[in-house]
Amino acid sequence: MSKSHVITLGGMEMIPDLSGAVIVPESRTLLIADLHLEQGTSLARRGVHVPPFDTETSLALLANVIQHTAPQRLIFLGDSFHDGEGSIRLEDSHRKKLRSITEKIETFWISGNHDPEPPEDVGGLHAAQIMLGRITLRHEPAQLRGEECEISGHLHPGCSLVQRGRSLRGKCFAYDGKRLIMPAFGAYTGALSVTSRAYWNLFEEKAAEALMIGTAALHRFPFSRLS
Repeated sequence: MSKSHVITLGGMEMIPDLSGAVIVPESRTLLIADLHLEQGTSLARRGVHVPPFDTETSLALLANVIQHTAPQRLIFLGDSFHDGEGSIRLEDSHRKKLRSITEKIETFWISGNHDPEPPEDVGGLHAAQIMLGRITLRHEPAQLRGEECEISGHLHPGCSLVQRGRSLRGKCFAYDGKRLIMPAFGAYTGALSVTSRAYWNLFEEKAAEALMIGTAALHRFPFSRLS
């Protein structure tokens, strides 16, 4: 677990992790966005054949994060499955792994655009959105009013820049003090640059920064430095 950066949102300190998760120490809550389980089998049904190991890889990473953070609450911020039938296609071993988690940890599944309905037979509770203190947890970013704060996923943020003659590129956390958009956790998920049109008007320009996920640490850059 990387503790090189601590951010504050809605009066709460939280730790973005190298895995793409967020730890909220005050409430011992672990946040995961865009797990996209069964993406491989979903692509295969459309004729795009990729190695069918995304669910195994993603669940192994999830188990590792849980082991090192020991959360009391686990909240998935939507698109936990790549489509509405993803939980039905789970292998029995993968279903057992998920149930072993939800039986020990209070778990919530927030609706995503890929999986709007509750997953089947994996345990946990389902919600459209959840309040964590003053922070709204939801899948897709919304326009904020006044002092509202939000944590979301959906956009799979990434960033790139040139530093000391080297081109750096990777998934990232996008943050401005009122809003945090988390990177996609899934093994096969890509990233959409925070400089793209989808992010326009979501962040306060002067406060916006990216925490890029590196090999051994998170690297913090203002949006103004990104290419």
